Order: sequence, then structure tokens, then C-alpha cells
Amino acid sequence: MLGCYTRQPTEFSRTIYTQLASVLTRNVSTTSCVSRAEPQPVDHYRADPSDQLSATEPLRSQPRWLRELGIVRSDWTRDEVNEVFQTPLLDLVFHAATAHRMHHNPHMVQRCTLLSIKTGGCPENCKYCAQSSSWSKEVGLKAEKLMDADDVYQAAVRAKESGSTRFCMGAAWRGPSQVGGRQWERVLEMVRRVRGLGMEVCTTLGMLTPEQARQLREAGLSAYNHNLDTSPEYYSQITTSRKYEDRLVTLEAVREAGISVCAGGIIGLGEGPSDRVGLLHQLATLPTHPESVPINALVAVAGTPLGKEGLETPTGFDMARCIAAARVVMPKAMVRLSAGRLSLTPSDQAMCFMAGANSIFDGDKLLTTANNDRNEDLEMFDQLGLTSRPAFMPYVGGNTSTGEQEHGAAAALDAAAAELAASTHPQALQAPTGGCCQTQGECGCQ
Repeated sequence: MLGCYTRQPTEFSRTIYTQLASVLTRNVSTTSCVSRAEPQPVDHYRADPSDQLSATEPLRSQPRWLRELGIVRSDWTRDEVNEVFQTPLLDLVFHAATAHRMHHNPHMVQRCTLLSIKTGGCPENCKYCAQSSSWSKEVGLKAEKLMDADDVYQAAVRAKESGSTRFCMGAAWRGPSQVGGRQWERVLEMVRRVRGLGMEVCTTLGMLTPEQARQLREAGLSAYNHNLDTSPEYYSQITTSRKYEDRLVTLEAVREAGISVCAGGIIGLGEGPSDRVGLLHQLATLPTHPESVPINALVAVAGTPLGKEGLETPTGFDMARCIAAARVVMPKAMVRLSAGRLSLTPSDQAMCFMAGANSIFDGDKLLTTANNDRNEDLEMFDQLGLTSRPAFMPYVGGNTSTGEQEHGAAAALDAAAAELAASTHPQALQAPTGGCCQTQGECGCQ
């Protein structure tokens, strides 16, 4: 049963999964002559001995999240999410793995590549980020110009040849509104050309207006990343240059434009368990669950405020717990094991895949920080029996831009984008001269 998966679990299959979870977590008793240890049960698994398993009635002692495991909900209470998060780790991973197999192929993991198309000079003051202009001298990172579209295209070609099926582009901006029209049009051109390669395209460009989101959608953007980072309560400890509500407004603009939402967070920022619960609760109660939920571990960079604090690096168990909880409360989402994999052993990562992670970033760099070697990832995939997820395979959660609607229309859009990519003259894609940024060139646009 657990070796199979179905994209649309029936009421019967949900009941079977629930009852199986109940059986395996109840006290072990036997009349056999073989001596067997009896594990200590978790409180909410205790049931009256007279209770009988029924094909239609779950154990009365189970909380709602276990009775409805695998069902998509947006009415989670914070107490419920906390109960999920605080479940003993092995039990939590078991339940997450069960929910994962209800909606996803457990052997399939997407390989993505992330490229910084505009590095440094960001006016925001996120304490974890090496690209903020607030501490660029301490970090030693000089602001660079927006990359040429042709260079980005060639990087995407190399990524596809290496096996990536989603290409993500990040710019160190507060948002496209801070730059001029020529730079914005160049980004749209990048989206069109990468899409023409037959790859899913994701960008992370800061805060968007509804019009900017619409333009990205028309250019062929598959998904937009805009992480919430942490809980609403802890957010002011991470940045003061924007508010939590600003992030939610951008997510709404992206969702309304029909672009798939990619939103997750970072652990290891000095937050407590309640903040990790708060982040997951915020994501799980959005009007529509994000298609993608990246779970990142802080990669502390020397010179940043958090890099100076000597924070403890999240462990593999920390990552597995967050991923498993995310899988339980957002069962159809792609849970992406993102930054921080260098500190995880292959066994740590295997536990994260078991807990429901079904995506990684490969390549030697994530924006400005080092990442795992591709060959090591391929060896790990081989050892764990994992396969790479193809591009544009319909997602079971999220908005339309990488779901069934896009899958059906992808051929026409991709053909048009491919024709554009083949016919565009490289000289037309060179960076314009002169600064067009509201910071008068301090961001590196000149």
C-alpha cells in the first residue's frame, strides 16, 4: 500500500491510510511466545481497548489532522499546526510520508537551478542577506549590473543539459518598480527565452504590482518566489525595510495573475519553535496553498548581522521536522529542500525526502552561497532510487501556471517562445548604457 500513490485519494484510501497509521502507533500486544517490546504511546493515540477498527469510522481518540490526513485544508488553527509540529519526529515523518504518497510519486524529485541575475546593492536590510547595501563593505560584495539576457540564456542551456527542469532567476531588488523600463523589459526577455528551452521558469524579484505580475505571466513565467521568511511575530527582528503585509500583498498579486506561488521560509534565524509553527500556519491558511514551499536552512555569511551572532546551524532533524510538518498541513504542495543542504549528510537528506521533500536546487551556487556538487547529488539519487521530475508535469497543488491549464497550453506557448529565442539577435540583448535605477546607480545598474 505505501509503495503506491494516487493523485486523487478516495475516501476509502484516506480511511485505509488513517487506520494503518493508527494500527502502527497503538500499543503492541501479542499472545505469541516471541517477546516484543511495547513502545510508549503518544497521548492522542491512546484508545479504549474495546475500540474496534472500522472500515468507515476512525479511532475517536485521533485529532482532526490525523483523521483527515492528506485532505487539503485552509482552516488550520495555530494550535493544530503546533500539535503537528510537536509530534515525536519518527511519528511525524511516518504521517508525512503517508500524506506524501497520497498525492505524489515518492521516488520523483525535481532538480532546479538558481541564478543571481542581479547581485548586490539591494536597498532592503534583511539581516541574513549578503546582498544588502547596508553591510556590503562588511561582506565585501560589490553591486553588479543586471546580467545580459544572452548570458542568462546560456546559463539556462547548461542547466538543462545537466538535468535541471526548472530555472530560477533572482535579482537583488526591492522590486521591479525601483528600476527603469529597459531593465524590466530585459528580465521579461529572459523569461521568454528560458521558457523557449522547454524549462519551467521561476523568478524572485522582490515586491510586485498586479501589472508587473500580469506582464510576467504573459512572458511565460511558471512560478514566482516570494518567501515569508519566518512568523509574523518574528519578522521585525529580521528586517525593518518592509512589513509582513507587503509580502502577502505580492503573493496575492501573483496568485491573481495566475502565476504559481512559491513561498516558504528560513530556519536558523534565531527564531524559536513557535515561530516555525507561525510560518507554517501562515502558509497553510492562505486562500490557496502555495504550489511550492521552499524550506531553507540559514547559510550564515560573514559580515551580515546574523553572520556575526554565531547562530546554531539547523540540524538534519530540524529540517526533517519542518518539511514533515509542511507536508502534513499542505499535502499537495511541492516541498522544496532548498538552501543549507551542504550542512546535511546524504542520510539527513534521505530523511527529508521520506518526510515529503520532492525538490532540490542543484549546481555549485545558490545566489551568493555555495551549494552541493551535481555529481554528488546524482550519486545520492542513484543510492536512494530517486528519479528527476520532468518539466511541466502537472502539479497537484497551486495556481494554474504550472498546473493542468498550463500543461494543456504549454505546446503553443513554448513553440512561440522557442521561435523567439532562435530568432533574437544577441546584440539586441546587450545591457543599455547609463543608469536607470532610482538609487542613481548604487545598485550596479550602470
